[in-house]
Amino acid sequence: MVTRPSPGQDVLAGRAALLSAVEARLAAGGGVALRGPEGIGKSALLDVVAATAAARGELVVRLRPAEAERLLPYAGIADLVAQLPPDAAGALPPAHRTALAGLRRGAIPRAGAPALARRLVLPGLLAHCARTAPVLLVLDDVQWLDAESAGFIGFAMRRGAGPRVRVVAAQRHPGGTGAHRAVRLCPSPVADLVVPALGPDELTALLEARGLPCRTATRLHEASGGNPFLALALARAVAPGPQWRAAPLPEPVRAVLRRRLDAVPPVVASTLLVAALATEASTPTLVRAGREDAARDLRAAAVAGIVELDGEVVRFTPPALAVVLAEDAGAARRAGVHDALADAALDETVAVRHRALRSGRPDADVARDLVAAAGRALARGAGRTAAELYLLAADRCPRSLAAERFDWLVAAACTAATAGAPEIAGRAAESVIAAPGAPAADRVRARLVLLDLAGQALADMGETFAAALHDAGPDPVLLAPVLLRQTWAAFIVGDVDGAAGHAAASAQAARRAGDTTTEAMALSALAQLQRLRGEAVWHRTLERALDLPAPLLPGWLHMSPRYAAARFAMMDDRLDEARAELLVLLAFAERDRAGEALVEVLRSLSEVATRAGRCRDALGYAHRAVAAAGRAGLSPGPTWYTAAVAELAGGSLAAAAGYARRGVRASEQEGDGLYLRRNLHALGQAEVRSGDARAGVAALRRLRDLSGAPDPMIVRWQGDLAAGLAALGEHGEAAATLIEARRAAARLGAGPALDGYLDRAAAMVLSESGEPDSAVRLSESAAQRFEGLHQPLEQAHALLVQGGAERRRRRYAAARVAIGAALAIFLAADAKPWTEQTERVLARTEGSTAPPADDLGLTGTEARIAGLVRDGASNREIASQLFLSVKTVEATLTRVYRKLGVRSRTQLSQRLPAGVSTSDHAAS
Repeated sequence: MVTRPSPGQDVLAGRAALLSAVEARLAAGGGVALRGPEGIGKSALLDVVAATAAARGELVVRLRPAEAERLLPYAGIADLVAQLPPDAAGALPPAHRTALAGLRRGAIPRAGAPALARRLVLPGLLAHCARTAPVLLVLDDVQWLDAESAGFIGFAMRRGAGPRVRVVAAQRHPGGTGAHRAVRLCPSPVADLVVPALGPDELTALLEARGLPCRTATRLHEASGGNPFLALALARAVAPGPQWRAAPLPEPVRAVLRRRLDAVPPVVASTLLVAALATEASTPTLVRAGREDAARDLRAAAVAGIVELDGEVVRFTPPALAVVLAEDAGAARRAGVHDALADAALDETVAVRHRALRSGRPDADVARDLVAAAGRALARGAGRTAAELYLLAADRCPRSLAAERFDWLVAAACTAATAGAPEIAGRAAESVIAAPGAPAADRVRARLVLLDLAGQALADMGETFAAALHDAGPDPVLLAPVLLRQTWAAFIVGDVDGAAGHAAASAQAARRAGDTTTEAMALSALAQLQRLRGEAVWHRTLERALDLPAPLLPGWLHMSPRYAAARFAMMDDRLDEARAELLVLLAFAERDRAGEALVEVLRSLSEVATRAGRCRDALGYAHRAVAAAGRAGLSPGPTWYTAAVAELAGGSLAAAAGYARRGVRASEQEGDGLYLRRNLHALGQAEVRSGDARAGVAALRRLRDLSGAPDPMIVRWQGDLAAGLAALGEHGEAAATLIEARRAAARLGAGPALDGYLDRAAAMVLSESGEPDSAVRLSESAAQRFEGLHQPLEQAHALLVQGGAERRRRRYAAARVAIGAALAIFLAADAKPWTEQTERVLARTEGSTAPPADDLGLTGTEARIAGLVRDGASNREIASQLFLSVKTVEATLTRVYRKLGVRSRTQLSQRLPAGVSTSDHAAS
């Protein structure tokens, strides 16, 4: 069976390194044994390997036995020989041909010479085929291959099939070592490779390719343990609705997980059931609960890929294995296990929980015990446990305690929301709203929890806002927090005026209610909005917020006036002050169980580090923020933007573009206009600096055309757009963009940094427009501004622009000095992508024997057009290739003729040397 290339290659997300290892082993001869649990992607890898070999003209023979064929003798070998060319049989000796006929009939062989002849059939057939073309045997699911066929194939490989016969075999074998069946079916040397679980980013890419929201993809990675089949099956079960609501396990997933559990002995499964029901599963806990051989059983389960052991702590991989174990056990057996765990508990809170889980019947005493236990858990900082106990108390509450039940549900919802347990928070909040007779105040608090769980998708919560406002009425205690969340929702969609109105109203209501915490957050938001609108009063508003006696709450730290003040210090280029305050806040944020405050503080620290030229720190903070956001199930768009900016500074341009593209998709999915614009800016920068100025300008133009709130980043992206446009020869649009950027800077109250950005952008435009003298003056001024602000990356970028302008003036010594100074700064800052780009520019300045295009006085666009003319392209062809109008090409060519002192295309071709380099113009 000759395999053709598969059209769908997205299934191989994250498998490039493994696929390269497979190809390298096969190219050198021998075999590859792949092993891993069901659904991990072994068959997908085999599909690609087979398709690649077939495309090279190799003979590809595939076997994929089914479980039902395991006891059918010679089924596999009969299928294999049926796929070989008909002439191969004719080349066999007569005895072997007779044996082959018996194999095809499935006849049982006799002992002696006929049996030996049968074993020699396959080596002979493969040797004959290999004379014509290399042979690749692709054996999938070899655990179902009948023993007789496995013996034949193994014998053929041991006989030495030669380097032109290779085997790649895959086996459902979750763990362990040793020569398992897949290894025994391969010729030597054998590469025994484990197919690992996909990482979070790799699985996200796979799921996004199927149209799943980014936040869903992040959550599914944890639920599936990185198993692609499980993730895709879980994804198909995800219903529209809140992100926190868990989807039921689909039956195909249950079947896969049951098969994995069936692979271990019953005694091991019994120990695993105790672990699945334990509050905190550990080896000592299981021993105390009566599983005296727990350590042995857990080692067996780890080898089978069911659990991971971190010291004595037990984790199911994926977590759904524990769910299947518990559900399949039945109520009576679960009650017995909870009894054992209650008796084994060293903590009374844990004992109370297990006693409550023995039965689902209402019980007032059990409910009150649970509430008392929740209070103890809360006192020691175990918010998630407290929330679960409050919710369990509400579930066990009899009718006589209906009023207390609402209190416990609200406590569960609010505690869970700040403890990083969104599924508990959402379930408790919806129980309050759905219950008849729930007090209006409780309904408002429940809806506030649902609003907080929405993350960046607050704009989609219109009905929840309307219901909360209706229930709150004129009560300022209830109204103030609702209005505060309306502030955030309006800002996310770009309604700055509406957001400012909501913030002022929230602060006023909170003042009437005596709620200093909400008032401080509302005033902080109002100060940020006033600053965006260019209102000088923002200083006084922030001072009012800072003067309020509002405690620092870990879960709300990122909404506090102290955090706002640190952000303003960063925006005003007081980087040392911003960093010092953010490090203090980080200590508080580490206690944030929900994760959002921690993520925001880490993001700000990354941004400060980038501006200060500490690229390694910037990458570290950014990647910590991405990981924390993933664990907390938060909207990924903001953290992916931060990671893109950090990668632009000190990582890689490819990684930056990847983060930015995903950030664009995530922001589009959640209606987050602010971070859609910011991710587009990062994407535009990555594309331009990677050499694709047209794609970068397209991203920045899309950003320009989006309506929304004013953004302090507006001056930066407008400057980047102007420089990119100039590199493409769109000088008029570039100049107009710069004018608009100057106006935006004036509205925002431009400081030295904004002036520096604009001067550098203007220098790039002037340099590309043939005015290098002015470009040198402006870029030099920008470099001095950034040096005074202690922003080394921006300073070095300005020096790089200055060096490019000096080259266009043919002042090569001055160019080398400026570019060399930029390189020294980039090296000291660990700014890897900037360093690589600057080294290329410096090498071109020092090592080129033929004059580069800009040494001839040509801009980047002029050089590209001149080069195409030299190569024989017409004006219309040039316009089509460079996406310009014919009129623009003609005007540019006129300037080229004038600069080079030529009058015809022939003279231009003679004047313009071969090997002209025009790269890196967009950045230098």
